Amino acid sequence: MVLLIFVVIFCVLVVSHEGGHFLIAKANGIRVTEFTIGMGPVLYQKKKGDTMYSIRLLPVGGACIFDGMDGLEVTKPSEDSGYDEEEEKAQESRDESLTGQISFRRANVWSRIATVVAGPLANFILGFILALIIVSNTYWSFPTVSGFSVDNSPAQEAGLREGDIITSVNGSAVHMSAEVTLNMYLTDGEDVDITYERDGKSYSTTITPILYEDEETGASRYVIGIYIGEYDTVSGVKTLKYAGYMFNYYLTSTWKSLGLLVKGRTDKVELSGPVGMAEMVDESYETAMQTGGILDVILNMVNLAMLLSINLGLMNLLPIPALDGGRLVFLLIEVIRGKPVPEKYEGMIELVGVAALIGLMVVVLFHDVSKLF
Repeated sequence: MVLLIFVVIFCVLVVSHEGGHFLIAKANGIRVTEFTIGMGPVLYQKKKGDTMYSIRLLPVGGACIFDGMDGLEVTKPSEDSGYDEEEEKAQESRDESLTGQISFRRANVWSRIATVVAGPLANFILGFILALIIVSNTYWSFPTVSGFSVDNSPAQEAGLREGDIITSVNGSAVHMSAEVTLNMYLTDGEDVDITYERDGKSYSTTITPILYEDEETGASRYVIGIYIGEYDTVSGVKTLKYAGYMFNYYLTSTWKSLGLLVKGRTDKVELSGPVGMAEMVDESYETAMQTGGILDVILNMVNLAMLLSINLGLMNLLPIPALDGGRLVFLLIEVIRGKPVPEKYEGMIELVGVAALIGLMVVVLFHDVSKLF
């Protein structure tokens, strides 16, 4: 069952991402040579029009391959690269013969930018839709102080009381209890500026966290000593707004985690690949089965798919060669220069990016597998 759920989530994520590329490419007349789900040996293939549709064995990715992405086509002439007029005419004839579509590099630069951005954007749209499903079918945890977790709680000493609604932390608005928890998790003991509401009036205070050590796990973290969360349903038009809040929370938490990774604070960041993703599915499934029924399982899986979809969209926009963000950088440089980056330079940078990405995948895979034993 866990394997089936994993495959379903994987397929939804890949189809949404690559489907975004595919639809915008087709809309802009760019020829798609292959649309594939999975990597490695082919399990199933069928060609329709100019496109080969494939399902491959390994659930570790997918691809929307455009004509010209392999660098074998002849690009438009520029002073930075060689140009063969006969080959250029042959390519033009080929473009005209194949349903009037053109190769990726021959498309207008803005059409290529739209095609590249469409994949991550599709993941964000999917993430919002899934957030809407969750908000419509679960309780919302409002950021209301429900009690105090330690003696001499810093929050209580700073003036907070049960029933106070926290509205911002360090200047960032909060709408759900998880946002307060995230901000506290990321702190290293610095003072925390809190704005809260009580009886319809707004108040502000500054709290100095204390270091709390969990006796069971031995782990330590900084806390302000509160229990947070008051549950209620959200309905009607409000579900759209609160789905936006949920989407923003997951997007922000991913972005902040990347910031911690860059700063070297890896103790607060968890990187996972396909093996780690499968383990997350397993843990979510087991927890949902123990605490609820089939509806809880479905909602847990939808929540996990939402998190992964938003992660996938954001990660692909990073300006790293071999990712959509890296290709987007080259296209923006082309807009500024008025001509493409020479293929030999782009190819070398892409090669370095691919090598670095493969290296990271190996490290993450080793980390995921080591946690299983």
